Amino acid sequence: MSTTFIINPISGGARPGVARERAALARAVLEARGEAVEVFVTEAVGHGREIARAAVRQGARLVIAWGGDGTINEVASALAFGNAALGIVAAGSGNGLARELGVNRRPDVAIAEALAATARPMDVGEIEGRLFVNIAGMGVDAFVAARFSLARRRGFLGYVNVTARALTSYIPLEYRISVDGGTPQIVRAVLVTIANSAQFGNGARIAPGARVDDGLLDLVIVEERWRVATIVQLPRLFTGTADRIRGCTTQRIREVTIEADDPMTYHLDGEPVVGGNRLTARVHPGALKIAVR
Repeated sequence: MSTTFIINPISGGARPGVARERAALARAVLEARGEAVEVFVTEAVGHGREIARAAVRQGARLVIAWGGDGTINEVASALAFGNAALGIVAAGSGNGLARELGVNRRPDVAIAEALAATARPMDVGEIEGRLFVNIAGMGVDAFVAARFSLARRRGFLGYVNVTARALTSYIPLEYRISVDGGTPQIVRAVLVTIANSAQFGNGARIAPGARVDDGLLDLVIVEERWRVATIVQLPRLFTGTADRIRGCTTQRIREVTIEADDPMTYHLDGEPVVGGNRLTARVHPGALKIAVR
């Protein structure tokens, strides 16, 4: 079985030279098993997707993404609806999907487990033709994602710094939300999350009941009532009780259409995208093969 590694050299605020170390470890683990391996290091946003597509064309059956949720998104988007499986070595700021799937934090163990795993189907979400595998949405998290993408300081502490400032400055929109073709509801929301898995990352679980293989997405809406009260209740994200945040509703969906008077910035697995006034999200059940223990 041919295996391809795609390594993001800067994920998680990595120090200089870490890409070389990651590549050497990947080769060592594979060569110890007597298996063929190709190792690539990404050079820009979108490069991981290009490498993964080329790997599939050349017959790779396992493509391991070594990076954060953005890197995983790029690789998974290229593998979806195909036969090649996705493996994960987590190295990002939040590692939401990796945490949810129980990927080992030790890179050598994560690699070995991906190689030994029997690939299983996993759902994939889509917004306007763009795929996501963990969390998508609009509101304050998309606002944070857009600013974090421009931040000089990466890693968890950089993300916390951007989030803290955003929580006091973000101005929510009014949304018209139609679920599975139903009657629209009108809400002014600080957060509209479309979850394939349960968590943003770092243990923050926005959709505690979400499963990556149930054929559904979880729509989580946190209405804007009083910002201070919302901030005070944010620790619930880390206790698995996000659904108890005042003004929070959750429902399982197959498709949702979201409209606003102003163009919406949304995010796909933490990567910001500038959209229009109308967005449609849907689920593709079992569209991706995932190789995790």
